Amino acid sequence: MSRDDPVVIDGGDKSCVRLLLELRGHIAGLPPGTVIHLIATDPAAPIDLPAWCHLTGHTYLGPLPDAAAPTYALRVSADPRPTEPDSPWRPR
Repeated sequence: MSRDDPVVIDGGDKSCVRLLLELRGHIAGLPPGTVIHLIATDPAAPIDLPAWCHLTGHTYLGPLPDAAAPTYALRVSADPRPTEPDSPWRPR
């Protein structure tokens, strides 16, 4: 994998809250500007993921139309806004 390749995270069928908690953990160790492709089958993901990115300061890049499973892209922020440890929806 080159430095420019996206990081693929398979969220499977997890609920959005659990998915966002795991996503936040993955993002914490990545350099700013990293593109993530998040696979998520939860029907709320196309609504919740852009809202969460807006809340935290990460850039939502949108769905990947040619992906085999529902996949959404985002870019890691250099200065993300933290959220509560047990609640990805509550700013810290």
